[in-house]
Amino acid sequence: MEFLAALAVLLVTAKSLEWFFERFEIHPILAHVLTGIALGPFALGVVHPSEELRVLAEFGLIMMMLYMGLTSNFSAIAQNTKKAVVVATLGVAVSFVLGFLTVSFFGKGMAAAIFIGVTLGNTAIEVTSGVLVKERVKRVISSVLMGAAFADDILAVYLIGIVTAMAKGSLNLQAFGVLTLKIFSFIAATLLISEFVFKKAGWFRNIVRNLNVFFTFTLILTFLLAIIAENIGLNQIIGAYLAGLTISRLRERKDPLVVTRIKLNELIEDLQVVLTEFFIPLFFIYVGLMFNPPLNQVSLPLIAGLYVSAVLGKLIGCGLGAKLSGLSWDDSIAVGIGMGGRGSLELAILTFGLNAGLIDQGLFASVIIVSMLTALTTPVFFKAYLKRQKLKSLS
Repeated sequence: MEFLAALAVLLVTAKSLEWFFERFEIHPILAHVLTGIALGPFALGVVHPSEELRVLAEFGLIMMMLYMGLTSNFSAIAQNTKKAVVVATLGVAVSFVLGFLTVSFFGKGMAAAIFIGVTLGNTAIEVTSGVLVKERVKRVISSVLMGAAFADDILAVYLIGIVTAMAKGSLNLQAFGVLTLKIFSFIAATLLISEFVFKKAGWFRNIVRNLNVFFTFTLILTFLLAIIAENIGLNQIIGAYLAGLTISRLRERKDPLVVTRIKLNELIEDLQVVLTEFFIPLFFIYVGLMFNPPLNQVSLPLIAGLYVSAVLGKLIGCGLGAKLSGLSWDDSIAVGIGMGGRGSLELAILTFGLNAGLIDQGLFASVIIVSMLTALTTPVFFKAYLKRQKLKSLS
């Protein structure tokens, strides 16, 4: 099928399925990935991955990371800094251990086990925020959840850098130290510059006031930081995410007329249309197109084991972190359940791992299924748990 025809078929199918799923409050990521699986080589074979689709998907990934950064609230973690960091760190650690042990048990090799452990450690901030939008929860729970999801993203950025070094075969003890220094120096320098430019610099008001100039500036900064990240041995998506995150700090700017916040919201709204309707779906569709494991490599016990590891990793790790931070057991369990969703960043890491040869098609397919299952079940579990707690308080 020709490129434009394939593009049209994929997008129309994906959006139609997404609108259908909306009636059942199912996350749109599932519709996009399922479109790629159904129309791709694994099922119908109508569309095959091509270089043109790959380029669009990669651009969509960079833009998705920009959007995730723009919609992150940097000050959210400041409200409960210690709690959020403890919750996020323990959640990542326990998920890593369970994922590592599960993959090792199935004999997939050390590199694959480390990679999947890293992948399962991430929480999808879009799933967490979606859960909070739909459910009324205590302020302390919502602030810890969003703060921990944000801290989780920063940890994921760090782990992506490590995975990139693994793929290049250059990760020894000395290289690990250098890489850690590079990552935190890059993040710290970027955030430090953002403190003076986006929060305080007077000249930046002129850029923000003109939305066209602001939009162009955002794209230039995104590509610039992506290129810098790649040149110092990290992944492009780290730079793209940091570009969005730094610009999002305009929310913290002291502006009596609230012009900067208005312009930032306008920028996000303008980006949202083209990103959510075109570029971001294309990335997830392409992930589905790449889903083509031999049937003998699809292991239901492995999928079940990884799903249990993903759910329990966050429930135990984040729940324990919340309890150690002073929350009640009931609130801690709510935090553990709410942090269980996986999504966009996990699929981005997975795609990188497959292309780099760190995992095979069997593991790639298994974790995609697990990711979709967690995105589907986390809102259900969270809603059921809150309903149970409400009934418990009334009795």
